[in-house]
Amino acid sequence: QQQQQQQQQQQKKGIDEVLIYCVNDGAVMDAWAKDQGVDGSMVTFLADTRCELTKALDMSLTHPGVMAVLGNLRCKRFALLVVDGTVEAVEVSEGPDDPTGGGDELLMKSCAENMMKHVK
Repeated sequence: QQQQQQQQQQQKKGIDEVLIYCVNDGAVMDAWAKDQGVDGSMVTFLADTRCELTKALDMSLTHPGVMAVLGNLRCKRFALLVVDGTVEAVEVSEGPDDPTGGGDELLMKSCAENMMKHVK
């Protein structure tokens, strides 16, 4: 219900699509999308299996502590507002001592509610 209301508000402001991607494989992303119930909505889940988009956007999570635990390259938590192919806003959920954005205040930076502040 809340998700549908958010999407309606986003559409009223001219947002056509919300893309969510993760450094993962397609099967995992499909399962996550199914779990989140986004089928038929404006939300699309995508996989960045080889970190190509992550690297192109310079959003690689390379903090030594994270790499020691996870082993392989991951992506920072971030959000982009893209209008007609132009990036108009970038928000990254990270801090100097928290590269994964684990604190509530840091996590909110890349959430939909915060990104809506950038929509004109």
